[in-house]
Amino acid sequence: MAIELKKEHIDELLLEDIESDNHPSEFELGKDYAVLILRLPEMSDNGLQVISYAFVIKDGVSFRFNREVKELVPSGSLHDLYEFLDQKTDQMLKDIQRYHYEIEMLEESLYDGAFSSDFMQKWLAYKKDVSLIHRLMFHAGLAFEQFVNHHKRRDDFKDLAYADLFEHIGRIRDLAKAAMEKLDNLYDFYRAKVDERMNRNMYLLTIISAIFLPLTLVTGFFGMNTGGLPYTQTPDGTFKAVVVSLILEALFLAPFIFMNIKKVEKFHFKFKK
Repeated sequence: MAIELKKEHIDELLLEDIESDNHPSEFELGKDYAVLILRLPEMSDNGLQVISYAFVIKDGVSFRFNREVKELVPSGSLHDLYEFLDQKTDQMLKDIQRYHYEIEMLEESLYDGAFSSDFMQKWLAYKKDVSLIHRLMFHAGLAFEQFVNHHKRRDDFKDLAYADLFEHIGRIRDLAKAAMEKLDNLYDFYRAKVDERMNRNMYLLTIISAIFLPLTLVTGFFGMNTGGLPYTQTPDGTFKAVVVSLILEALFLAPFIFMNIKKVEKFHFKFKK
């Protein structure tokens, strides 16, 4: 005897949860049925999307809510429900592995020093997607665990099959968490590289300023429109002013040269040890 289930048989509050596209993953019990709502990540041509699946299980028969016709459609036995969800999780496992591969490629480009200017755009896109996957699979795992615990006493319930499916959900969640941690480490390394480059640029600007500061001081001093300036009446006054500029340059650059020599000596000492 075929089992029929209409929306009129569902509690009003549970029906609202079933019809909602944004309801989080959840497992609820009705009068003589159970409701399983799973929000799962799926890849499409437009990128990562979130699809909400709602199932009503009654007497070992599952009904999936069809959002196009807004009706409960029979989807088979509990084994058919397992096969449907197993297909979804297998595809998500492939997708999260692809995320890991792309993140590894991003990591290689960063370590090779050939990272492009769109590094942060890629990093933010990956971080957003894997964070969403982790969050969705975490809640889906909790709801699915309640579903398994409720139905595992049935004779037609395949314990090993659903245990494997639950393990896949947990693996996707763990892989997403591992991807998040790897992205965090990449961001720290990227910030270190950017800070190093900025420090090097500031160091070069400091050296350039040190070179031109004495020249600016000398030209400003001898360019004053006042009487009594030295070397104004001396035939070789320009030469003496240049000598003064070179002496000041040497005094300003001496500390930088000394520090660089110390760094080189320290590096060679560590290398020899």
